[in-house]
Amino acid sequence: MRFELFVAFRYLLALRRQAFISLISLFAVFGVCLGVASLIVVIGVMNGFTHDLREKILGVNAHVLITSFEQGIADYEELVDRAEEVDGVEGAMPFVYSEVMLSTPRGVKGLALRGVLPDRAGGVLGLAGYMKAGEIKDLGREDGPPGVVVGAELASRLGLHLGSRVNLLSPTGRKTSAGFTPKISVFQVVGVFDTGMYEYDSSLGYVAMDKAQDLLGFDGDLATGVEVRTSDPERAEAISEDLRERIGEFPLSVRSWAEMNANLFAALKLEKTAMFIILALIIVVGSFSIVTTLVMLVMKKTRDVAVLMSMGAGRSTVRRIFMLQGTIIGAVGTVAGYLVGLPVAWLLRRYQFIELPRNVYPVDYLPVRLEAFDLGVIGVAAFLLCFLATIYPARRAASLNPADALRYE
Repeated sequence: MRFELFVAFRYLLALRRQAFISLISLFAVFGVCLGVASLIVVIGVMNGFTHDLREKILGVNAHVLITSFEQGIADYEELVDRAEEVDGVEGAMPFVYSEVMLSTPRGVKGLALRGVLPDRAGGVLGLAGYMKAGEIKDLGREDGPPGVVVGAELASRLGLHLGSRVNLLSPTGRKTSAGFTPKISVFQVVGVFDTGMYEYDSSLGYVAMDKAQDLLGFDGDLATGVEVRTSDPERAEAISEDLRERIGEFPLSVRSWAEMNANLFAALKLEKTAMFIILALIIVVGSFSIVTTLVMLVMKKTRDVAVLMSMGAGRSTVRRIFMLQGTIIGAVGTVAGYLVGLPVAWLLRRYQFIELPRNVYPVDYLPVRLEAFDLGVIGVAAFLLCFLATIYPARRAASLNPADALRYE
């Protein structure tokens, strides 16, 4: 063991006989521990919210959307083939989108209607993992009325279940010489999905693409756009750039899920950064306690420091002794913070005992997701703050004059 480290440990063990300084040291350890534990839990919750929200958004939306500024896309199959040739694209599917009215004997509700291809939807959308009843491929059945898949909140509000019949009204269903007249078609519920996001579960519905075209009165085989699924959602932005180069620009528009939800995820990132800074202040308070501890210890050990310097210890040696002592206190507090924060985060994720109102938040529980990078940043930040707190007391100790310190001893 190096001389400086040996002396630093001896000074720390000697604090047991100096109750006041020992108490301040405990406060320093407790402050660093509380700050690290709070950061682990809060940053884990923020990561959980971001990840869970992203998964729910991508469950009902594609990674990249190709749309047109004109009325519709006629040659959408050629566009699908060109999109699938781009490296990183796993699948593509045309879709139809419009807003209609859904009516039942129990009420009327506005519906964001998506027309999809039942045989391709599973390879492009992640909706299959959120199906509460029925399957998305049931939209392609031939017997009976055309099928519709609705959200769980909408089904609960209007008392819908598998086999229920609903009326879908399109305000532009028929084109006449006087303009457009509404068109009403009867559909049967063949599936119910539950993403956990109230916005989607209460106002989103899926039908087969040809049925949507007929309901909306499209003049020919047109699509609103093309949905694209990538191999990695994080690379969606780069893949969308490749798609733009392949399919051209105007009148087509290519947007990734990150671009379409940029404001939402930017706000979450800003909130995560703000929470990190605010909770890091707890560690700063703990580091101030380290400063107090070392300053008082320097005053208490003035004679010892002078004797060490008289025996040949250099100023750099004395400085390292006190820097190591403060660093050890910070390291103990940091490790204790991990020992407290990680189990708490695991319990929150495992048992989900904190419930949230579903009509307010996009999830009904407190999600937690721990990432190695964030855990590393928390540990480095805590350790660095504690190390910086040792610089001033250590320099003061190294600046002592042995002759002045021993003059009245």
